Amino acid sequence: MDDLELRELRYFIAVAEELNFTRAAMRLGMAQPPLSAAIGKLERKLGVTLLERTSRRVALTPAGAVLLEQGRIVIEAAGAAAGRARRAGIQPGRLTVAVKPGTGAELLKQIMDRCRRDPLIPAVHVLFGHPGGPAAAVRGGAADAAILRAPFDPRGLDAELLLTEPRVAVLPAGHRLAGRAELRRADLAGEPMPRWAGHADRASAAHWTGTDTPGPAAPDHDTAAPAHGTAASDHDTAAPDHGTAAADDGTAAANHGTAASEHDAGPEINDVSQLLDAVTIGHAVAYVPVSVAAQFRSAGLAVVPVSDLSPSQVMVAWPDTSRSPAVAAFVRVAVAAARAESAQGEPAQAEPAQAAETQPPETQPAQAAQVPGAL
Repeated sequence: MDDLELRELRYFIAVAEELNFTRAAMRLGMAQPPLSAAIGKLERKLGVTLLERTSRRVALTPAGAVLLEQGRIVIEAAGAAAGRARRAGIQPGRLTVAVKPGTGAELLKQIMDRCRRDPLIPAVHVLFGHPGGPAAAVRGGAADAAILRAPFDPRGLDAELLLTEPRVAVLPAGHRLAGRAELRRADLAGEPMPRWAGHADRASAAHWTGTDTPGPAAPDHDTAAPAHGTAASDHDTAAPDHGTAAADDGTAAANHGTAASEHDAGPEINDVSQLLDAVTIGHAVAYVPVSVAAQFRSAGLAVVPVSDLSPSQVMVAWPDTSRSPAVAAFVRVAVAAARAESAQGEPAQAEPAQAAETQPPETQPAQAAQVPGAL
């Protein structure tokens, strides 16, 4: 059997994702007859049927489903290899780290300071604002590593937990619940919440709308507001399942409800400042890490602890195929900086990551699995 060509895989992936030859041809910028011929040739080359075709529909066969999954990995890996080779030729001796704004600025500063003192780590370039987010930047070869918040999609990545911190509700200053000492998620049921542009997967939406963990259907107003003013958070509440969220997002939606069923759709936003602006003008409420709330304090916002909200996790991620000593040194430095900052008393009330072998299951470092990003 002849080797598969990337062009053939791209053709097949387009048809498999669209399940329509006309739309796939338009997406590829080609005519439909040559595309149909190419898919037929690919099936003959493999000796299996990839697509069931009738006059009304196109459907994947079991063999087609496998090729779609594996083909995406191959195409992504080829693009990443080209991107990393290009960067190595144009910018030799540089380590690129992808970061999304709002992901632990103080921790990032400590990591960068330690990198400058480590002889194993070359000059570090921080990449902000990659269109697909930090995980996609690493997966696609635009970056060597990333500092990011879960949940994210770690296909092709290894990851290590750095810090865990509570999340809080941010409300307009005049909101009916702004004066409460503490809330439960059910108190905000039906409130509009911002939607992250480009992050439509259910696992991510569930995390940012607070529907990623089970909770009571209605608030208990006799117990919902205990009088303690610290940013409390129920750390026994399970964090999002970063090993299975993307693969099992249908189960999560069934168990916990989708964002649409528990919250009205708020405005679409692209960054933290837009999120907080939407809250300030009364168009949404939101859940954010407590460190983000502290960083963006405003007279127009009220910050209220939420007792049954899952926490936020800051992680370092890198390609699962990486054998780079510089990347390994960067991960080591990032973990050390996180532990040192926590030991000194992080203002954001972050909790130190424990050693991987002693962490409870819900805080184990995320491994290469499925879970896209947000703050």
